[in-house]
Amino acid sequence: MTATATALPVTVRLGFGRLIRSEWIKLRSIRSTWWCYAILVAVTVGMAALLGGAVGAPGSDVPQDALNGSFVSINTASVSLTALVVGVLGVLIITGEYGTGQVRSTFTADPGRTGVILAKATVLAVTTFVVSIVSTWIGVLLSTALQSAKGADVAIGDPSVFLPILGSSVYVTLLALLAYGIGLLLRSSAGGIAVTVGILLVLPIVLSGIGNLMRQQWVLDIAKFLPDQAGMQLYTYSYTGAQQDGVVLNGWGGFAVLVAEVVVIGALALSVARRRDV
Repeated sequence: MTATATALPVTVRLGFGRLIRSEWIKLRSIRSTWWCYAILVAVTVGMAALLGGAVGAPGSDVPQDALNGSFVSINTASVSLTALVVGVLGVLIITGEYGTGQVRSTFTADPGRTGVILAKATVLAVTTFVVSIVSTWIGVLLSTALQSAKGADVAIGDPSVFLPILGSSVYVTLLALLAYGIGLLLRSSAGGIAVTVGILLVLPIVLSGIGNLMRQQWVLDIAKFLPDQAGMQLYTYSYTGAQQDGVVLNGWGGFAVLVAEVVVIGALALSVARRRDV
């Protein structure tokens, strides 16, 4: 008589490293990813080169502070556009899975859902930062050469110049994560993009218009805590002796506000995603 072997189910636990590799494969397999990052690179490098060549030669009596501020503006002028691009990408990489139903397989592989959601956020953040920082500094090199040919001697190593340029990449990365949280929360590409664009473009204009028309500084102060206004402090050159009305956020203050908003939206989205059926 032959003994019958009983096959026992084998439980395979996916570690965070495997989840990262899986999400990296998914990210680079999506056509919208390539288009969004290609636009980011083209706009960042193109605008830096265009403005670097278009901005006229400085006079001999132009202070260094003005030269530095102009150079930072040349290399961060594209941020308002690239922020929208990464905002769309951040929404699409999660809502696309809900739209195709692939999210069911994703959550089956990681029933707890937390690991795969964090893995996707990590891949999005690292990839966005690397693409942004590389394209930004290509633009810096091009604009430096163009400005130097016109006699503008910019102190790139000065922290007041270096940090805002670095901050522009930090800003678009945090904005991608904010959009990712919004997409995870709403599970709709159209809805997620609409809310993201509304927060970045519509809401600041509405609050600014109301505050200026009513001459209420507290309304303008509230607007300074919106993601785009707080994040703007990361890549804005601080002129010596410049004065601002109302609440004043410096680079670190703006960074703290934006990080807090990303964490709050992300935590809320994660909590809802873990409890909600797909």
